[in-house]
Amino acid sequence: MKELRASFIPASDTGNSLSEISAALDLLEKHPINNLLWTETGYFPEVNFAISHTDKGIALKYFVKEEHTTVVYTAVNDPVYRDSCVELFIGFGADGNYYNLEFNALGTALVGYGINRHGREELPADKVAKIKALSNIKLADSSEALNTWELTLLIPFEIFIHHNITQLKQQQCAVNFFKCGDDLPEPHFLSWNNIPNPDPDFHLSQFFGKLIFD
Repeated sequence: MKELRASFIPASDTGNSLSEISAALDLLEKHPINNLLWTETGYFPEVNFAISHTDKGIALKYFVKEEHTTVVYTAVNDPVYRDSCVELFIGFGADGNYYNLEFNALGTALVGYGINRHGREELPADKVAKIKALSNIKLADSSEALNTWELTLLIPFEIFIHHNITQLKQQQCAVNFFKCGDDLPEPHFLSWNNIPNPDPDFHLSQFFGKLIFD
Protein backbone atom coordinates (compact mmCIF):
# COMPACT_ATOMS: atom_id res chain seq x y z
CA MET A 1 0.00 0.00 0.00
CA LYS A 2 1.38 3.37 -1.00
CA GLU A 3 1.62 6.25 1.45
CA LEU A 4 2.02 9.97 0.87
CA ARG A 5 2.02 13.16 2.89
CA ALA A 6 0.26 16.44 2.14
CA SER A 7 1.82 19.63 3.44
CA PHE A 8 -0.10 22.65 4.68
CA ILE A 9 -0.24 25.85 2.63
CA PRO A 10 -0.93 28.85 4.90
CA ALA A 11 -3.47 31.37 3.66
CA SER A 12 -0.79 34.03 4.10
CA ASP A 13 1.12 32.40 1.22
CA THR A 14 -1.74 32.37 -1.25
CA GLY A 15 -4.62 34.46 0.05
CA ASN A 16 -6.66 31.39 -0.97
CA SER A 17 -6.36 32.57 -4.57
CA LEU A 18 -6.71 29.59 -6.88
CA SER A 19 -3.97 30.81 -9.19
CA GLU A 20 -1.60 31.26 -6.26
CA ILE A 21 -2.56 27.84 -4.87
CA SER A 22 -1.81 26.42 -8.31
CA ALA A 23 1.62 28.04 -8.28
CA ALA A 24 2.29 26.69 -4.78
CA LEU A 25 1.35 23.17 -5.89
CA ASP A 26 3.80 23.45 -8.79
CA LEU A 27 6.61 23.56 -6.22
CA LEU A 28 5.56 20.35 -4.44
CA GLU A 29 6.46 16.75 -5.17
CA LYS A 30 4.51 15.26 -8.07
CA HIS A 31 3.14 11.75 -7.66
CA PRO A 32 2.61 9.54 -10.73
CA ILE A 33 -0.68 7.83 -11.51
CA ASN A 34 1.05 5.05 -13.38
CA ASN A 35 -0.66 1.73 -12.84
CA LEU A 36 -2.19 0.85 -16.22
CA LEU A 37 -5.18 -1.40 -15.58
CA TRP A 38 -7.55 -3.61 -17.57
CA THR A 39 -6.41 -2.68 -21.09
CA GLU A 40 -3.93 -4.27 -23.47
CA THR A 41 -3.66 -1.54 -26.11
CA GLY A 42 -0.53 -0.06 -24.58
CA TYR A 43 -2.05 3.43 -24.57
CA PHE A 44 -0.56 5.08 -21.49
CA PRO A 45 -1.23 8.77 -20.75
CA GLU A 46 1.30 10.50 -18.51
CA VAL A 47 -0.45 11.69 -15.35
CA ASN A 48 0.90 13.19 -12.12
CA PHE A 49 -0.62 15.07 -9.21
CA ALA A 50 0.43 17.29 -6.32
CA ILE A 51 -1.63 17.60 -3.16
CA SER A 52 -1.69 19.86 -0.13
CA HIS A 53 -4.24 21.38 2.23
CA THR A 54 -5.22 24.83 3.40
CA ASP A 55 -7.42 26.19 6.16
CA LYS A 56 -10.31 25.96 3.67
CA GLY A 57 -9.93 22.53 2.12
CA ILE A 58 -7.85 20.12 0.03
CA ALA A 59 -5.67 21.65 -2.70
CA LEU A 60 -5.02 19.28 -5.58
CA LYS A 61 -3.44 19.68 -9.00
CA TYR A 62 -3.33 17.20 -11.86
CA PHE A 63 -0.83 17.29 -14.72
CA VAL A 64 -1.88 15.31 -17.81
CA LYS A 65 -0.28 14.52 -21.16
CA GLU A 66 -2.38 12.42 -23.52
CA GLU A 67 -3.09 11.80 -27.18
CA HIS A 68 -6.86 12.18 -26.94
CA THR A 69 -8.60 14.88 -24.89
CA THR A 70 -12.37 15.11 -24.92
CA VAL A 71 -14.63 17.41 -22.89
CA VAL A 72 -18.38 17.05 -23.39
CA TYR A 73 -19.99 17.41 -19.98
CA THR A 74 -20.42 20.80 -18.32
CA ALA A 75 -23.13 20.37 -15.64
CA VAL A 76 -22.52 19.40 -12.02
CA ASN A 77 -22.74 15.62 -11.45
CA ASP A 78 -22.69 14.85 -15.17
CA PRO A 79 -20.93 11.54 -16.06
CA VAL A 80 -17.53 13.17 -16.46
CA TYR A 81 -15.76 9.78 -16.35
CA ARG A 82 -16.76 9.49 -20.01
CA ASP A 83 -14.58 12.53 -20.80
CA SER A 84 -10.88 12.99 -20.16
CA CYS A 85 -11.19 12.52 -16.42
CA VAL A 86 -9.13 12.56 -13.23
CA GLU A 87 -10.44 11.34 -9.91
CA LEU A 88 -9.84 11.34 -6.16
CA PHE A 89 -11.47 8.75 -3.92
CA ILE A 90 -11.08 9.56 -0.23
CA GLY A 91 -12.37 7.95 2.95
CA PHE A 92 -12.35 9.31 6.50
CA GLY A 93 -12.71 6.95 9.45
CA ALA A 94 -12.90 3.17 9.55
CA ASP A 95 -16.46 2.51 8.38
CA GLY A 96 -15.43 1.82 4.78
CA ASN A 97 -17.40 4.69 3.25
CA TYR A 98 -15.64 7.12 0.93
CA TYR A 99 -16.27 10.05 -1.38
CA ASN A 100 -15.60 9.79 -5.11
CA LEU A 101 -14.65 13.13 -6.66
CA GLU A 102 -14.39 13.01 -10.44
CA PHE A 103 -13.44 15.87 -12.78
CA ASN A 104 -13.11 16.31 -16.51
CA ALA A 105 -10.42 18.54 -18.00
CA LEU A 106 -12.62 21.63 -17.60
CA GLY A 107 -13.15 20.95 -13.90
CA THR A 108 -16.78 19.80 -14.19
CA ALA A 109 -17.35 17.71 -11.06
CA LEU A 110 -19.21 14.55 -10.14
CA VAL A 111 -19.22 13.67 -6.42
CA GLY A 112 -20.74 10.69 -4.66
CA TYR A 113 -20.57 8.84 -1.34
CA GLY A 114 -20.96 5.24 -0.27
CA ILE A 115 -19.23 1.99 0.66
CA ASN A 116 -18.74 0.53 -2.84
CA ARG A 117 -19.72 1.19 -6.45
CA HIS A 118 -23.37 0.18 -5.91
CA GLY A 119 -26.06 2.49 -4.59
CA ARG A 120 -23.86 5.53 -4.26
CA GLU A 121 -25.37 8.76 -2.96
CA GLU A 122 -24.95 11.65 -5.35
CA LEU A 123 -24.03 14.78 -3.40
CA PRO A 124 -26.27 17.85 -3.78
CA ALA A 125 -25.35 19.99 -6.77
CA ASP A 126 -25.20 23.17 -4.67
CA LYS A 127 -22.51 21.58 -2.50
CA VAL A 128 -20.51 20.17 -5.41
CA ALA A 129 -20.60 23.57 -7.13
CA LYS A 130 -18.53 24.99 -4.26
CA ILE A 131 -15.44 23.16 -5.54
CA LYS A 132 -13.16 25.72 -7.19
CA ALA A 133 -11.43 24.66 -10.40
CA LEU A 134 -8.79 26.25 -12.61
CA SER A 135 -8.19 24.52 -15.94
CA ASN A 136 -5.42 25.03 -18.48
CA ILE A 137 -5.77 22.96 -21.67
CA LYS A 138 -3.26 23.05 -24.53
CA LEU A 139 -4.21 20.97 -27.55
CA ALA A 140 -1.43 19.61 -29.71
CA ASP A 141 -0.79 21.39 -33.01
CA SER A 142 0.48 18.25 -34.76
CA SER A 143 -0.36 14.56 -34.85
CA GLU A 144 2.98 13.71 -33.27
CA ALA A 145 2.54 15.92 -30.20
CA LEU A 146 0.46 15.28 -27.09
CA ASN A 147 -2.31 17.34 -25.59
CA THR A 148 -1.40 18.71 -22.20
CA TRP A 149 -3.72 19.93 -19.51
CA GLU A 150 -3.53 20.92 -15.88
CA LEU A 151 -6.37 21.11 -13.41
CA THR A 152 -6.10 22.86 -10.05
CA LEU A 153 -8.80 22.18 -7.48
CA LEU A 154 -9.68 23.59 -4.09
CA ILE A 155 -12.08 21.13 -2.48
CA PRO A 156 -13.71 22.83 0.53
CA PHE A 157 -14.30 20.86 3.72
CA GLU A 158 -18.06 21.40 3.42
CA ILE A 159 -18.09 19.01 0.46
CA PHE A 160 -17.64 16.17 2.93
CA ILE A 161 -21.22 16.39 4.14
CA HIS A 162 -21.12 13.17 6.17
CA HIS A 163 -18.17 14.39 8.27
CA ASN A 164 -17.64 17.45 10.39
CA ILE A 165 -14.25 18.49 9.03
CA THR A 166 -12.90 21.93 9.86
CA GLN A 167 -9.20 21.18 9.36
CA LEU A 168 -7.00 18.21 8.38
CA LYS A 169 -3.73 18.73 10.24
CA GLN A 170 -2.33 15.45 11.60
CA GLN A 171 -5.21 13.44 10.14
CA GLN A 172 -4.96 10.29 8.05
CA CYS A 173 -7.32 9.01 5.40
CA ALA A 174 -7.61 6.29 2.77
CA VAL A 175 -7.21 7.45 -0.84
CA ASN A 176 -6.67 6.51 -4.42
CA PHE A 177 -6.17 8.69 -7.46
CA PHE A 178 -7.23 7.81 -10.99
CA LYS A 179 -7.25 8.80 -14.66
CA CYS A 180 -9.79 7.44 -17.12
CA GLY A 181 -11.81 8.28 -20.22
CA ASP A 182 -14.55 5.80 -21.01
CA ASP A 183 -15.71 7.42 -24.27
CA LEU A 184 -12.30 8.43 -25.59
CA PRO A 185 -10.87 6.83 -28.75
CA GLU A 186 -8.49 4.97 -26.41
CA PRO A 187 -10.40 4.09 -23.20
CA HIS A 188 -8.00 3.62 -20.30
CA PHE A 189 -7.81 3.13 -16.54
CA LEU A 190 -4.88 4.40 -14.49
CA SER A 191 -4.46 4.32 -10.70
CA TRP A 192 -1.98 5.66 -8.15
CA ASN A 193 -2.23 2.66 -5.82
CA ASN A 194 -2.43 -0.59 -7.75
CA ILE A 195 -5.72 -2.52 -7.99
CA PRO A 196 -4.92 -6.24 -8.46
CA ASN A 197 -8.43 -7.15 -9.50
CA PRO A 198 -9.32 -8.90 -12.77
CA ASP A 199 -12.41 -6.80 -13.50
CA PRO A 200 -12.47 -3.01 -13.97
CA ASP A 201 -13.52 -1.36 -10.70
CA PHE A 202 -12.02 1.74 -9.11
CA HIS A 203 -14.42 1.33 -6.18
CA LEU A 204 -12.35 -1.20 -4.23
CA SER A 205 -11.40 0.56 -1.02
CA GLN A 206 -9.26 -2.37 0.14
CA PHE A 207 -6.74 -1.17 -2.43
CA PHE A 208 -6.67 2.47 -1.32
CA GLY A 209 -3.39 3.92 -0.09
CA LYS A 210 -2.77 6.19 2.88
CA LEU A 211 -2.70 9.99 2.89
CA ILE A 212 -1.31 11.85 5.90
CA PHE A 213 -1.97 15.56 6.27
CA ASP A 214 0.96 17.38 7.91
